[in-house]
Amino acid sequence: MGWFTRSTAKKQQTEIPEGLFAVCPRCKAHIYKDEYENAFKVCSKCNYHERITAAERIRLIVDKGTFREFNAGIKPNDPLGFKDAKGTYQEKAESAIAKTGLHEAVVTGSGDIHGLRTTIAIMDFRFLGGSLASATGEKILLAAEHALRMKRALLIFSASGGARMHEGIVSLMQMAKTCAGIAKLDRAGLPYISIMTDPTYGGVSASYATVGDINIAEPGALIGFAGRRVIEQTIKEKLPDDFQTAEYLLDHGFLDAIVNRAELKEYLHSMLLYGLGKKV
Repeated sequence: MGWFTRSTAKKQQTEIPEGLFAVCPRCKAHIYKDEYENAFKVCSKCNYHERITAAERIRLIVDKGTFREFNAGIKPNDPLGFKDAKGTYQEKAESAIAKTGLHEAVVTGSGDIHGLRTTIAIMDFRFLGGSLASATGEKILLAAEHALRMKRALLIFSASGGARMHEGIVSLMQMAKTCAGIAKLDRAGLPYISIMTDPTYGGVSASYATVGDINIAEPGALIGFAGRRVIEQTIKEKLPDDFQTAEYLLDHGFLDAIVNRAELKEYLHSMLLYGLGKKV
């Protein structure tokens, strides 16, 4: 072939298989999907912790094959017969059940963390924004009573937009109800560890999420009562850019620690041993 003769054959194009990469919601980096899933949806480039489901959290912290769910059949109640322009509360609850495969915004049960049997409640934001309702509060109370009866520690993973308005005052009553159940653990000398994830707001942040013997959070989790925009409009001031982040709360004494997802199981195991008076 002459030096100036170009081939007319088409260059072979490399096709990237669909679904090979996951895209980080924060930094937009492309990460191999398998790598991203194995890291429980934590970006290896910027350490962004994406929201994960209750089932994924169970796989993250509980020894394989040891989780036993209880009170799974408790479902939302509709004391007000609530209805708005988008439909009835009952229709919304049924849609959430069909979408998530859960009956409520929290999964409760017991499982081993490095062989240490523990009572666990894990909120799932996919179910009506992880909102706190009568059934949610009932399941958390029963989990606290189970821990008390079995003389075990209690872990609660919070992920919530706040109280479920569809149940009105009945929803708000769950704040006192859940804290009363957790107070029994305190009197019995049993540890309660609260893990706040993104987001933890409203009635959940104002009740059981912040009354742990140890309060920890995942990096970057948004935690607060009212939202940033509501507060800025109320006080007529601009808030710091990192306001209501886990890092901001740690700096201001509202958290004991921020723990990366990859280190969470080891951290919880150590804290449980300490709280139960066992040798580390």
